[in-house]
Order: sequence, then C-alpha cells, then structure tokens
Amino acid sequence: MDSKLTLKLDKFVIDKAKDYATSQKRSLSRIIESYLRSLINKDNPKEADDIEISPFVKSIATSVKIPADFDYKKEYGDNLENKYK
Repeated sequence: MDSKLTLKLDKFVIDKAKDYATSQKRSLSRIIESYLRSLINKDNPKEADDIEISPFVKSIATSVKIPADFDYKKEYGDNLENKYK
C-alpha cells in the first residue's frame, strides 16, 4: 500500500534530483523509496530493491541528528535577523 510523504528539501537538491531521475527514466519517488529501502535493508541485502543507488543520491545522505524540539522557524528568523543587521 502506497502512502504520501511530504519532505522539505533544499531547492537545488530537489532540482538536481529531478534531473537525475529524468536521466534514469525513473520517478523521483521510486528513487527515494529505493534509497530508503537500502537503508533499512542493510542487514538483509536479499530484500533490497533492484535499483542501484547512484553516488549522487548517496552524497545527499547525512548523519546529522536534529533534536526533536528543534524550532526551525525560530532558527530561520534568527538567521534572517542576523543577515540583515
């Protein structure tokens, strides 16, 4: 059963990922699903999807841990305030 997922990403990353998906003749959703599947199936590679994850897609992965109480709107506002002082 498929479900919708909304992600907030940098516009540059989205544009480049869409270009990559088009060049691979695959949907961006399918590529992201395959990437996430590869993460959760590291212990059991037999269940991995048949799509190989490209170096570009692997390069956008990050291990940054964001606290659960992180207020991105406040941080963004603080950043803009500092930028235009």
